Amino acid sequence: MQNLPLLAAFIATALVITITPGLDTAMVLRTAAVEGRRPAVLAGLGIALGCLVWGAAVSAGLGVLLAASEVAYAALKIAGAVYLAWLGLKLLAKPRCAFEALQGADATPDAGRSAFWRGLLTNLLNPKIGVFYLTFLPQFVPAGNASPAYPFFLAVVHVVLTLIWFAVLIAATLPLTGLLRRPAAMRLLDRVTGAVFLAFGLRLATSRLH
Repeated sequence: MQNLPLLAAFIATALVITITPGLDTAMVLRTAAVEGRRPAVLAGLGIALGCLVWGAAVSAGLGVLLAASEVAYAALKIAGAVYLAWLGLKLLAKPRCAFEALQGADATPDAGRSAFWRGLLTNLLNPKIGVFYLTFLPQFVPAGNASPAYPFFLAVVHVVLTLIWFAVLIAATLPLTGLLRRPAAMRLLDRVTGAVFLAFGLRLATSRLH
C-alpha cells in the first residue's frame, strides 16, 4: 500500500540529509578534485552499495540485533573509527603534491578500485548508518504495511538521491580540477580531508548506541 504524501515527505527529508555536508561528501569531493571523475564515481558507488547493504540488513531485521547489542555496536564502531583514523593520518602524514597516473579526467584502474573500496568500507564499518536507518525509515512506512521490502525500497530511494547529489558534486568540481591539482592545493586538500576523516573517526569512536 503506497502513501504518496508520506513518500514525498520522506524524499524531502532524505534530500536534506543527503546534501548536508558530511564524511561521504568530503570523500567524493576530494576524490573528484585530486583523482578525477572515474575514481570519484566509483567512490560514490561504493558509498551507495554500503548504504544498500545496511538498508537490506535493517529490512531483514539485523538492524534490531545491532541496536540491541552493545558489544556488536562497539566492535563495529571501533573498526570503523580505526579505519577512518588510518585514512586521515595517511592523508595528513603524506599529502600528495602530484598525481602522476592521472590521464585527462580519469585515473588508473587501481585508483578507481581503491576509491570504490574506500567508499564501501567507510559505510560498512559505520554502525551509525544501520542505527540511523533503523530509526529513520520506519517513520515513513505507511500504516498497515508490514512488508520488510518497503524499508528497503526507502533505502533505495535514499541511495538514488545520494547518487544524484554525488553527480552534481563531481560535475561542479571537475571545472576546478586545474586549480585543485596544483601542488600546494593538493597538499592542502589532502590535509583538510585527513582532518575531516580524523574528526569523524573520533566522533564515531565516542558515539553511544543509546
